[in-house]
Amino acid sequence: MAVVKANESDVKMLARLIRAEAEGDGKLGMLMVGNVGINRTRVRCLDFENINTIPEMVYQSPGGFEATQKGYFYQRARQTDINLARKVIQGKRYHPASYSLWFFAPTGNCPDQWFGEPLAGRYKSHCFYTPSEGSCPGVYSTY
Repeated sequence: MAVVKANESDVKMLARLIRAEAEGDGKLGMLMVGNVGINRTRVRCLDFENINTIPEMVYQSPGGFEATQKGYFYQRARQTDINLARKVIQGKRYHPASYSLWFFAPTGNCPDQWFGEPLAGRYKSHCFYTPSEGSCPGVYSTY
């Protein structure tokens, strides 16, 4: 059962996003980026209070994803990427992004905090940041 509502267009949009943001980190890295997107769609806190759908999450401005500003994002979704998107829409979580709302690829080490929230961990080029329970308790709810 899906943890967010998603039609076929939404699935393909998420597939394009995770490929464009994290293809260089392989399938697991792409799944982690998908976790961040799904978490942003599910929570009602911080900068994500009014993000209710995958398209709203993908095109959020300010605070959205750099990939939407590049041509690679707009290429057709591949079946492999669609399959990955379906996994995170179905609620599969991948550490350290399980409850993360942010990620970025620094040139060096991961800072201990991002937007005042703690580092959850790194996977290849991306650092993942999870909000404290006090600032966004909804991200920790189970589905």
